[in-house]
Amino acid sequence: MLGLKEKLAQQIPGLREEMRKLQREHGETVISQVTVSQAFGGMRGVRGLVCDTSVVDPDQGLAVRGIPIGDLADRLPEEVFYLLCTGELPDAEALASLQTELRQRAHVPPYVWDMLEALPKDSHPMTMFSLAVLAMERDSVFRRRYAEGMPKEAHWEATLEDSLQLLAKLPAVAAGIYRLRSHRGALLPSDRRVDWAADYAQMLGIADPSGEFANLMRLYLTLHCDHEGGNVSAFTCHTVGSALSDPYYAVSAGLNGLAGPLHGLANQECLHFVLELRRKFNGVPSDEQLREYTWNTLREGRVIPGYGHAVLRITDPRFTAFRKFGERACADDDFFRIVDKIFAVVPAVLREQGKAKDPWPNVDAISGALLYHFGLTEFDYYTVLFGVSRAMGLCAQLILNRALGTPITRPKSVSTEWIKKNVKGAQKAA
Repeated sequence: MLGLKEKLAQQIPGLREEMRKLQREHGETVISQVTVSQAFGGMRGVRGLVCDTSVVDPDQGLAVRGIPIGDLADRLPEEVFYLLCTGELPDAEALASLQTELRQRAHVPPYVWDMLEALPKDSHPMTMFSLAVLAMERDSVFRRRYAEGMPKEAHWEATLEDSLQLLAKLPAVAAGIYRLRSHRGALLPSDRRVDWAADYAQMLGIADPSGEFANLMRLYLTLHCDHEGGNVSAFTCHTVGSALSDPYYAVSAGLNGLAGPLHGLANQECLHFVLELRRKFNGVPSDEQLREYTWNTLREGRVIPGYGHAVLRITDPRFTAFRKFGERACADDDFFRIVDKIFAVVPAVLREQGKAKDPWPNVDAISGALLYHFGLTEFDYYTVLFGVSRAMGLCAQLILNRALGTPITRPKSVSTEWIKKNVKGAQKAA
């Protein structure tokens, strides 16, 4: 199989022609309509983007290039990045080539550490992470080549180079932030003999005698790699990138969206709920205790964190993959047992209450508890880990959009007054 750059070079002419053909033959075909509720409600459900890297089906969950995410649980993140970019999983030779490409680019410039160490000691890890990505923009190949007059057809090549440079450095940057922010001691050197996720795990410096923490990192980075194009981080990255801002600007912007409490912080809220249950019941509650606690929580107007999803109407396949890992790696752990108990009890309560459109768990219901079990207990850091993974999807989407010459994102907005004038007599959605 071809290396990543060679594979993309082979595919891109056909992708460009396919896009042009669709626009020529079906450019005026309507694929969506917008209601007033959607206009005021964050455009939820409006079909207005093209994203080929992944799709989230309400009844099946996340699929990466047509492959259900659960079927990728045993794959390395590097394999998944190749898949995101090309639509194919790499063979052993192509995987080794990509891993070599990343290892050759893994060195983090000293100025990044100088900057991070100069920040206030209480700086949020996500602030540090976003700033580190933005600082490395000085070395952007895309920006330099664009200034030199790079032809539009070559935009994807420079975007790929920036993306490889960035992804190669993210584990060391993210691990260094953890060491600095959590006062864990000196930075740990990269081990170029191991895979991308295992290297990240060992640079964090968390004891891992069984090797299961490295396995969790591989699984975590794979499961969070991408989630369509309309979530806040992906859409933000896409919008900034559509202005031909290079991947450093665009990914940093996407990370800033990921840092929001309505996007990337959900696993922290779920873990707080698990810890609260453990403290209240001095261990794992009984089914009846948990049922009563759940009802009391709902009666107080609160939600059960980690249950329900904006799109899904099933148990998130990523939750299932994490649960399978927990059953093997930490089945006797109180945190995992509580998560498992919640899964057994809460959906029936939510169905009985009748308000939840989706009573099933999403990925956030379990991921934090697994991290906590292995000793990664600093809640504020969890979104950085999410960001390392999601950067793969952000970069893959940027590469493909530059290959296809996707134009600048510029939807039309209307005023509230315009809506008031135009809703009279307008046909309502079916």
